[in-house]
Amino acid sequence: MEKVSETIAKQLLQIKAIKLQPANPFTWASGWKSPIYCDNRKTLSYPEVRDYIKSAFVNLVNELYPEAEVIAGVATGAIAQGALVADELKKPFVYVRSSPKGHGMENLIEGDIKPGTKVVVIEDLISTGGSSLKAVEALRAAGCEVMGMLAIFTYGFQTAEDNFASKEVKIDTLSNYQILIDVAAATGYVSSDDVKTLGSWRTNPAEWGK
Repeated sequence: MEKVSETIAKQLLQIKAIKLQPANPFTWASGWKSPIYCDNRKTLSYPEVRDYIKSAFVNLVNELYPEAEVIAGVATGAIAQGALVADELKKPFVYVRSSPKGHGMENLIEGDIKPGTKVVVIEDLISTGGSSLKAVEALRAAGCEVMGMLAIFTYGFQTAEDNFASKEVKIDTLSNYQILIDVAAATGYVSSDDVKTLGSWRTNPAEWGK
C-alpha cells in the first residue's frame, strides 16, 4: 500500500484536491484553523485520478472483504466514489444520508438492502469520524453487518482513531496526512519550517492557530 498511498497523495496535491497553506490557514466550518483543506470531490473531474482511486478501493475490498455483498457510500462526498466501486465489483450499491429525507419515505438509507447483509462503507475523507460513524450506525440499525470502512484520506487525528475503536469499526485509508506531508516535503511543495507547522497542527487541531 505504500506506493499507492504516495501516488494518491501526489495526485491530490497535483489536482489541488488538497491545498496546504501553513502561512495562510483555512477556517473550517467547525471554527478550527487549519493549514490544510481537502476536497476529494475534485478527483471525480480527473478521469486518470478517478480511475486510480477506484482501482485502489476495488483492490482493498477484494483483499480485505471478499465476502462483501453490498457497497455503501456516505453522502454526499462518497456517493459517486462508492457507486464507481460497486459498479466495478458488480455489487449492489446504497448510500447513507446524513439525516433522514424530509419527505416521502423519509429514508436515511437510499437503495435496497436487507437485514444481515454484509456491507463495506466507502468514505471520501476522515476527520474526527463523527459523520462517518453515523452512517455505520444507520446501517447497523437496519440490521446490516458493517465489515469495515474504506476512505480516500484521513487526517490521522487520535480522536478519530478512538471514535472508530469505540464503535468497533475497522478503518483503512488509501492515503493519510503523514504520507501527504512526506510527499509534499520531498517534492518541494512545502519547506522544512512548514513541515514543523503542519505536524504541530495535527497534535492539537482545535487549539492550533489561536
